[in-house]
Amino acid sequence: MGNAKQLPLQGVNVIDFGQYIAGPAVAMILADLGATVIHIDPPTGPLWDSPANATLNRNKLCMRLDLKSADGLRQARELVAKADVVIENFRPGVMAGLGLNFSELRRSRPELITLSIPGFASNDELRREWRATEAVIASASGVFTDMGQNRVLMGINPSFSPLPLASAYGTMLAVSAVVLALQAREKSGVGDEIEVPLSSAVMEGLSYNSIKIDGYPLRYKTLREKESERRRAENLPMNLSYEELQEYLDPFYRTYECADGRKFYAVCPSHRDHAKRCLQAMGLYEEMLAAGLPKVDNPYLPIDQWEGDASLGVYPLPADWAARISARMKEVFLTKTAAEWEVIFGEGRFPGAPHRSTQEWLHDEHSNTAGLVVEVTDREYGLMKQPGPVAWLEGCAEPMLKPVSRRDVTFDEALATLQERPTPTLPAPKLDGQSGWLDGVKILDLTNVIAGPHSTSFLGRFGADVIKLDPAVPNYDPWNTVVFGLSSARGKESILVDLNTVAGREVFNRLVREVDVIVMNAPDRQLAPLGLDEASLQAVNPGVIFCQLDCFGGPRRGPRTDYLGYDDLIQATTGIMLRFGGGMQTPEEHAHVGTIDVMCGFAAALGVATALYRKHRSGEAHRARTSLAALGNLVQIPFCYDYAGRGPFDEPSGRDAVGYSELSRFYRTADGWIYLDADESDLDKFGAIAELAGVASATDREAFLGQAIGRMSSATLQERLQAANIAAAVPDNIDNLRQRYSRAADGQPGTSIGSYAFSVYGDHPSGHRITQLDPYAIRPRVSRIRALPPAEKFGASTRRVLERLGYSAEQIRTLLDIGAISESWSDEYLPT
Repeated sequence: MGNAKQLPLQGVNVIDFGQYIAGPAVAMILADLGATVIHIDPPTGPLWDSPANATLNRNKLCMRLDLKSADGLRQARELVAKADVVIENFRPGVMAGLGLNFSELRRSRPELITLSIPGFASNDELRREWRATEAVIASASGVFTDMGQNRVLMGINPSFSPLPLASAYGTMLAVSAVVLALQAREKSGVGDEIEVPLSSAVMEGLSYNSIKIDGYPLRYKTLREKESERRRAENLPMNLSYEELQEYLDPFYRTYECADGRKFYAVCPSHRDHAKRCLQAMGLYEEMLAAGLPKVDNPYLPIDQWEGDASLGVYPLPADWAARISARMKEVFLTKTAAEWEVIFGEGRFPGAPHRSTQEWLHDEHSNTAGLVVEVTDREYGLMKQPGPVAWLEGCAEPMLKPVSRRDVTFDEALATLQERPTPTLPAPKLDGQSGWLDGVKILDLTNVIAGPHSTSFLGRFGADVIKLDPAVPNYDPWNTVVFGLSSARGKESILVDLNTVAGREVFNRLVREVDVIVMNAPDRQLAPLGLDEASLQAVNPGVIFCQLDCFGGPRRGPRTDYLGYDDLIQATTGIMLRFGGGMQTPEEHAHVGTIDVMCGFAAALGVATALYRKHRSGEAHRARTSLAALGNLVQIPFCYDYAGRGPFDEPSGRDAVGYSELSRFYRTADGWIYLDADESDLDKFGAIAELAGVASATDREAFLGQAIGRMSSATLQERLQAANIAAAVPDNIDNLRQRYSRAADGQPGTSIGSYAFSVYGDHPSGHRITQLDPYAIRPRVSRIRALPPAEKFGASTRRVLERLGYSAEQIRTLLDIGAISESWSDEYLPT
């Protein structure tokens, strides 16, 4: 393998003590990127017995150690002495109690990077000792409560989901942190001791759901939000059926039935061209204009200044136009198959995709051709379909498409493998003062919507300076730019430039020459005509690192690589919506805003960190890549695999799902609900709770537990079950968590507060009082995390940035006059 084809983390040694999902998944991604990983299980084997372990432990050497024995601890210490990275995901203090204290290990080896991924934060006095399973973390963090407007209006609350959101978000936050620490170590010689609590990680994943905007303008409220508010105000039940709910959905943001009985998800509500292209392709555009559909030239004006009450490309449409357009689109969708519509939407450059099951996705032509799904000959299950890489560098990604099976080794074999690598050459440790992992790195952000902008805001917390460049005339409506931007534009300078003008292109080129990293979210088909492809940018700034996110891209090209899309389309095409809704007749969007977008943003940050590390090591600048589709795999990792003889894809799904079994499910208590997450090995522990002691001998455990739990209060049950080391949690909601854990913004990132931390910005530049989650899930002991300032108004830094680039006041005035730049899209920050 030539140097150009070497995987970027080749030569990095990792010891993986992780169990279940998050720890092993971080190590899996590091191994996919070329690291040497030794995975260590307890003497009895993995704590989670699942075929998913074949995926999580691919490319790893696996062994068993008894850390409670003197010999096992000695061997573990010998392995760690040869490691760059050590990973564990147990309760706080467990590893130290076994004799592997990460702080002590780093005192003698300051270059070591350690990663802990507990369920709850080590500074969370209430929950740090809880038995923190996936469902317990989700329940305590509000994931199952008020799960989106659909489930609220259907009256399903709490609402169970089998997606391991906490572990998926935690994995991406943690693995990006490890590689950011690795690339920083190249300059400082110092590693870090990192903690990423899964409860904090899942809250970061839900940051677009937890923001509170006082005085939120009515124009942005959907029909569903208005209906739920009406029902609350009039004390009416939340009891819409699935079919009734569909009529509250925007016509460009809903599911339609096709000629072959399959369902198709159209998602093109907010772009100035996508809804128009959709109606034109369906032969409905002229019809709607003739019916009087207004067109608003500037949706950034206050709505009382509009020429009409609606416009294509502005979300949401009012009820009358939504109903009229939906009715006609329903009729037209029935004239073609879902596969035919997929080509029409994809080639027509507007987003839509058929619903598929997870099993169909694993065998889909595009996913397999593009390397989003790979084949692995596993030692136990034979030939398997598994998720492909989550992030990769172009030019050296091909080896990532040929993972090898996990392999059992002895201690001597593991140690010998670690010793094959020469000792890394690092500078003498600089231990003076705190700095960020990305201090001095300059990033130009050319992205839109959520995934791309979220990635660069995320990088800003580590010290990167980010300039967000948007068009002088926006392509998206204010819901998609300003509302989402309140979260994704934090910590950035905003500049508005028209790249279609010669003068605007010169501004852009000057910016490109100033930065280290450029981030863009669009397929290649869109970039080259704009001169935004990698070759064009390298010509302006040789050596600049280019990171590209898109919807369907993989390490290789596939039939749908250039198709446009959003989070929701990946939910549809990878099986998430069928799983959540219960089948092809009732597909349902997983309810959280940006479920996959945010994860993909973290994957882009991983790509940037990996490219920076590779450039430090070899001087080569490789394009970093990721896609929403790659992360649609990760969030389904417990069931995203197939092989001959695999059991049915029958994981819990649909609106009636309450859990996995009679020992792992929601139960109604005397005053609410509780999620009990026990298994057969826990049966003897119930003896410590008199009211539940008979469950082991009960002939009908569900009935027994239902009756016993139904007589007890939720809080008492939670306390007593956790005291007995049985996993359980009362389902909290995001509103409660935000109220309990908010403080006035104090310039601190919230890492010292516990599992949950919000800041209240009473003087937010928007003029609204806004409460937002802190940038707090990644907690390094050495490096500094920056509290991100609020998102400024789009265009607010245009003049300041141009002055830094050397433009005079007169030149800036001229650029404004000819429309090459702009200082604002609207008079109001958040148009009313």
